[in-house]
Amino acid sequence: MVRDGANKALNRLVRYLLEHGAQVRVYSPTIAEPAFAPAGDLVSVPSFAIPTRKEYRLALGLPAAVREDIRAFAPNVVHLSAPDRLGRQMQTFAAEIEVPVVASLHTLFQTYFTYYGLDIFRGYAERYLDRFYGRCDIVLAPNPYLVDELRQTTQLGDHVHTWSRGVDHKLWNPSRRDPEWRRAKGYADDEAVLLFFGRLVKEKGIDVFEEVVKTLRERGRKVRPLIVGAGPAGDDLAGRIGEAVFTGHVEGEELARAVGSADILVNPSITEAFGNVNLEAMASGLAVVSADAPAARALIEDGKNGLIVPPRDARAYADAIERLTDDPAYRKTLADAGIAFSERYHWSAILDNVIASYRQAIAEGPHLRDPKVAAVAAKRRAAA
Repeated sequence: MVRDGANKALNRLVRYLLEHGAQVRVYSPTIAEPAFAPAGDLVSVPSFAIPTRKEYRLALGLPAAVREDIRAFAPNVVHLSAPDRLGRQMQTFAAEIEVPVVASLHTLFQTYFTYYGLDIFRGYAERYLDRFYGRCDIVLAPNPYLVDELRQTTQLGDHVHTWSRGVDHKLWNPSRRDPEWRRAKGYADDEAVLLFFGRLVKEKGIDVFEEVVKTLRERGRKVRPLIVGAGPAGDDLAGRIGEAVFTGHVEGEELARAVGSADILVNPSITEAFGNVNLEAMASGLAVVSADAPAARALIEDGKNGLIVPPRDARAYADAIERLTDDPAYRKTLADAGIAFSERYHWSAILDNVIASYRQAIAEGPHLRDPKVAAVAAKRRAAA
C-alpha cells in the first residue's frame, strides 16, 4: 500500500465507516510491508508489480475464491477505487449478485501518458475511463469541474456526486512553523523558502519544478528549495537541481513541521484529481503557487488565496514566486486567506456525504447501465 493521497483518503473512509457501525471488507493487492496499517478487514487479491514502478501493483482480476468470499460477505453496496481489471470484473460480478456500484475517482490517469512519452494512447485511455465510470450507479468525483465533466461524458447526470477531501487541522496548521528547524537546515529567518511537497515521480511535474528553480537562479535569485517527499525520481532530481534540502520520506508531525516551516508551495502537478498538497499547505500558512488544473481551480481563487499559473510555463511560476518573495505583506495576505479557506474542509462532513451516496445507491438498487455487463451477469446467474 503506497502512502499517497488516494490510499490515505480511502483508509480514512474505511475507518470512519467502521466507527459508525458499518461492516467493511476491502479487496486489494497487498505487499509484505505496507506504508501504513490498513483499516478494516483486508483480503489480498492476486497481483503483480509494475516493472518500472515496483511500489505499485496491478490486480490480475477477481478469482473464484475471492468471488465466493464476496458472496459470503453479502455486501449491499460495492465501492470501486480504481478503473483496473479488478474494478471491471467487480462491476460485472456486482451486477450478477444484484448489488449497486459506487466508484470514486482519485487520479487523472489519462494525464500520465504525457509524462512518459505515450500521448498516442491518451485518447484510448479517456474513452476507456468514460466507459468504466459510465457502468457505475454513482460516481464520486473530487471537485465540481470533474463532476460536470463526468456528467457529460458518462451520461450519469445527477448520479455523479462530489467527494472532496478534508484536512486534519490538528496536524496541519501555522503553529507547525519551527524557526529552529529552519535554521538547522541552513535557512535564514527572513529567507522565503520554496517547497516541493509530494512523491518524487515524473507525473508530479518535477521537471517543471526543476526548470522553475533554474529560471529563478538565472535571474540572480538565491534559491535553495525544500523538497519534502521521496520516490523513484528522487535521485535524478537531486543530481540535477543543485543546492537543495531533501527531507526524504517523513510523516506525521515531522511532515507537518517540514511543510509548515516553508513559505511558498510550488505545485506543478496537473495529475491530481483533488490536490491534497495545496489544501494542506494552505492550512499550514503557506502561500501557494499552483499549476492551472481543475483540482487547483477548485481550491484557489487566483490572487485571493493563492496564485495559479500555466502548467508548464517556468517563467510564469518564476514571476509569481518573485512577486511573493519581494512583497512579504502580499504573501501573508494570500497565506492568511488560504488558512481561512482551509477551515471549510473537515473530514467528518465530507465522509458523511460519501455515506449519503451509499444510501442512495442502496435505496435505488443497481441500474445495470451497460447492457453487456447486464447480459454477462445474467448468464452467470443462470449458470450458478
